Amino acid sequence: MKSAVSVSQDTLVSPSADAALAAAVGGRASAYLSLTKPRIVLMVLITVGVGFLLGARGSAHPMTFTLTLLGTGLVAGGASTLNQYLERSRDALMRRTARRALPSGRLAPPEAAIFGAALGLIGTLILLVGVNWLAAATALVTLLLYVYVYTPLKPYTTLNTAIGAVPGALPPVIGWTAATGSLSIEAWVLFLIVFLWQFPHFLAIAWIYRDDYARGGMKMLPGVDPRGTMTGRQSTLYALALVPAGLLPSIVGLAGPFYFVGAMILGLAYLESAARFWSCVNDATARRLLRASIVYLPAVLLLLVLNPMPA
Repeated sequence: MKSAVSVSQDTLVSPSADAALAAAVGGRASAYLSLTKPRIVLMVLITVGVGFLLGARGSAHPMTFTLTLLGTGLVAGGASTLNQYLERSRDALMRRTARRALPSGRLAPPEAAIFGAALGLIGTLILLVGVNWLAAATALVTLLLYVYVYTPLKPYTTLNTAIGAVPGALPPVIGWTAATGSLSIEAWVLFLIVFLWQFPHFLAIAWIYRDDYARGGMKMLPGVDPRGTMTGRQSTLYALALVPAGLLPSIVGLAGPFYFVGAMILGLAYLESAARFWSCVNDATARRLLRASIVYLPAVLLLLVLNPMPA
C-alpha cells in the first residue's frame, strides 16, 4: 500500500497535473506579457533605435544602444501595464478590450499595478545608470504623461488625443538623448514628425471603433462628431502639416536628398488618404487611412537610417 506521501508525489508528477501546472504558469506569463502590449513596445523601440542611430552618427556604442533599448522597452511595457490597470473597468465595457488580462480576470489588479510600477522603475534605473540622466528623465516624463495625464483625461475630453500624442512622440527623443546626451533641434524634428503622424492614425482608429469607445465612456472626437466632418478635417490638416515637417530632417542636416524625395512621396500619399477620408467619411476610407499611416512611419524611419547625413 502506498503512503500518503508517495500518493501525493505521484500526483505531483503525473502527466495531467504537470500539464495543468504548465498551462497555468504559461497562462499567467502570457497574461503578464499581454499587459505590456508587445507590438506597441516594438514600435517604440524602433523609433528609439532610429533616434539613437541618428544621434550616434556612425559611432559604435553597442552596450549603450542595448541598454537604451532594454531600459526604454521596460518603461514602455510598464506604461502600457499601468494604463490597463487604470482603464480596467472601461476596458470591460468595450468589445475590443474585454478579453484583456484584467477585465477577463486572468490577473488581479494589484498584480498588474505592482508589475507595471516595477517595470517602469527598473527601466528608468537602467537608463539612469547605464546610459545618462537625460535619457532616463525623458523616459520617465513619457511614462508619467501617458499614465497620469493622458489616461485619466480620456473619459473627459476629446483633447486626450492631442495630449497623448506628446508622450507618443518622445521615444525617438529618448534615443537621441541616449546617444548624444543633449536635446538639440534634430531631436525635436524627430519628435514633430511622430507627433503629427499620430493624429490621422488615431483619428482613423477612433472612427472605426467609435461605438466601442462610446460604450467604454471614452471622449473621442467621432463621439461628438457623428458625421465625421471634424474628424476628417483634422486628419487632413495634420497630414498636410506632416508633409513639410517630414522634410525637415534634410533641412537641418539629419538626412540626405534620397530621404527628402522619399519623405515627400510618402507624405503626399498619406495626405491623399486623409483627404479621401475627409471627402467621404466611412469605415472603408478610415481603414485606408489607417493602412497608409502604418506604412508611412516605418518607411520614413527606414529612409532616415538608409540616408543619414554624415557627421
